[in-house]
Amino acid sequence: MATPAAAIATPLLGCDFSSRPSRRKPIMLALGERRGGRVVLAGLQRFATLEDFGRWLAEPRPWVGGFDLPFGLPRELLQTLGWPLQWQACMRHYRSLTRAQVRDVFAAFCAGRPAGGKFAHRATDGPAGSSPSMKWVNPPVAYMLHAGVPLLLDAGVHLPGLHAGEDRDGARRVAVEAYPGLLAREVLGRRSYKSDARAQQTAERLLARKDLVTALEHGQTRLCLQLKLSHTQRDALVDDVSGDSLDAVLCLLQAAWAERAHAAGDPLYGLPPGMDPLEGWIVTA
Repeated sequence: MATPAAAIATPLLGCDFSSRPSRRKPIMLALGERRGGRVVLAGLQRFATLEDFGRWLAEPRPWVGGFDLPFGLPRELLQTLGWPLQWQACMRHYRSLTRAQVRDVFAAFCAGRPAGGKFAHRATDGPAGSSPSMKWVNPPVAYMLHAGVPLLLDAGVHLPGLHAGEDRDGARRVAVEAYPGLLAREVLGRRSYKSDARAQQTAERLLARKDLVTALEHGQTRLCLQLKLSHTQRDALVDDVSGDSLDAVLCLLQAAWAERAHAAGDPLYGLPPGMDPLEGWIVTA
C-alpha cells in the first residue's frame, strides 16, 4: 500500500558553508528528516568545490535547509554606500564585485567610524550573537555571503521573506539562514568545542563536543527537538575536531524547527513577520 502523502517527511539539510571549499575543508551537509519531535540524521555529504555544491543545490528535489552564511547586509551599510535597498537588486550588485573590491569598500567604510563601532550590524546580530555580515576576516562572513547566496539564487531556491524561488519539477527547495553558534551557546555557554588548529584540539573541547551531542540527543534546547543518531554517527560527530560536521547538524536542527513552523501554518518558516526584507534574519534568533 502506498504511503499517504501527509506521512512523507520533508527532507532536511544543514549546511556548514565555506567560501573557499577544498578537500581538506569542504562544505559539509547534514541530511535528515523530522519525525514529530525527533530529527533523524540520515548522513553527511561533503563538497570540495563551489561548482559541485551549486549543481547539487539545483537538482529538482524538495528540501528545507539551514545554511550557515548570512543572507543579507546591514541596512545602515547599504544606505551609506548608496547601494540598492531592494534585496534582489542589492545581491545582483554585490555579486558583480570581486572579493578584493568588497574588502576595499568595507574597509573604507570602517576607517571612517569610531573605535568600537567600526562595523555596521543587522538587527538579527544582537539576539543571535552573530558576527556582522560585512566582516571580511575572522570569520570572513562577507565572502561567505558573496559566494553562497548567488548559488542559492541560481538554483531557484526560495528564501522566505527575501526572495520567492521557483519550483522545479514540483520540488520546492527552501533555505533559511542558520547559525550553529546560537544553538551551541545555549548548551555550552562560552565553552569552545572546535578548532582547526592542532595545538588547540584539547581534551576540554572533546568533552564539550560530547556534552553538546548528548544535550541534542536528549532535546535539551528551546527548540524541543531530539536528535536521533546511530552509535557510529555519534562517534563521528564527537571525533570531528574541526566541528564542521557538528555545525552542519546544528543547522539541520534549526532547519527542522523552521520546517515544523511551516507545517503548522507559518509561511515564513518561523522567521519574525517584522523582519527587515533587506537584511534577513537568523532562524530561531
